[in-house]
Amino acid sequence: MRALAVHPDVIVVVSGVWQTTATAVRSGDEAFLIDSPPLPEELDALPSLLEQAGFALRGLLVTHGDWDHLLARLAFPEASLGVGESTATRLRAKPGEAHRRLREFDAQWYIEGRRALSLADPQALPLPGRVSIGSDTVAELELHPTAGHTADGMAVWVPWAQVLVCGDYLSPVELPMISPESGGSAEAYRETLRRLEPLVQAAATVVPGHGMPMPGARAREILAQDSAYLDQLLSGQQVTLPPGRRSATQRQIHARNLSSRVRRPRSASPPRAGF
Repeated sequence: MRALAVHPDVIVVVSGVWQTTATAVRSGDEAFLIDSPPLPEELDALPSLLEQAGFALRGLLVTHGDWDHLLARLAFPEASLGVGESTATRLRAKPGEAHRRLREFDAQWYIEGRRALSLADPQALPLPGRVSIGSDTVAELELHPTAGHTADGMAVWVPWAQVLVCGDYLSPVELPMISPESGGSAEAYRETLRRLEPLVQAAATVVPGHGMPMPGARAREILAQDSAYLDQLLSGQQVTLPPGRRSATQRQIHARNLSSRVRRPRSASPPRAGF
C-alpha cells in the first residue's frame, strides 16, 4: 500500500490489489475516510497512518456499494457510515452481498481470520447534497450522484483542495466497467461523465476508485478517452481501446461491456476477481 499526500488536507492510500484507493479528507479537527483498501494488512495500517498524519476520524463515506469499497468498518468498527441514497437502497436490497463477496475474495487469496463485515445502520445521504466537516473550521464536501458502473454511487468534491474523489470512474488503469448485474448501463455511465466534466475541469487532483491520483489535466484526457469509448460502444461503431488499457484483462472487460450492450444479461461475472 502506498500513501500519498495530494494536499495538506487530503491523503490517498493506494492498495497493492487493483490499485484500489481510499481517501482521507480533513477540515480543521475532523476527517472523513472515503472508501477502503481490500487487504487486511492495509486496513490494519489505516488507524495509525491517519493518527500520525493528524487526521481525527469523524466518519466513513462510500462512493458505491461494491464490496471492495465497503471495508473501512473493519478498521474503524465504531465509525458512522455515510452512503448515497442509491447505495443505501442497494445495501438494503442485498444485505449479505458485500460480506459474501469478501469471503469469496478471501478464499481465493487464502486470507484467513477476518471478522465479519458489519454495515448496519448506514446514513443515507441525499444526492446531490453536502456534508459538513470540521467544528472549528467548518467546510462542506459536495456529493454528486453517479451511475453507470452500477446503479448507485456518488462522487465527492473537496472544494478547498480542488480534489475530486469519483469512485469507479476515470480510471487510468481500467476501462469503463459496466456491471449490469448491479444495475449499470453504458448510457448512465456516459451521462455521469457529462455530469462530472465541470468538476474535472476545476480539479487540481482526481482520485479514481482504481489507479493512482492524477493531475486534473491527465483526468481530462481520461474523461475524453472514456467518453469516446462509450460513444463508440453505444453507436455500434468499431471500438478503439484507449492507450494503456489494451491488456488481455481490459479486452475481457470490453467483451463484457459489449455483451451487456447487446444482450443486457441479468447476471454476469466481471473479470476482476472476487466481484
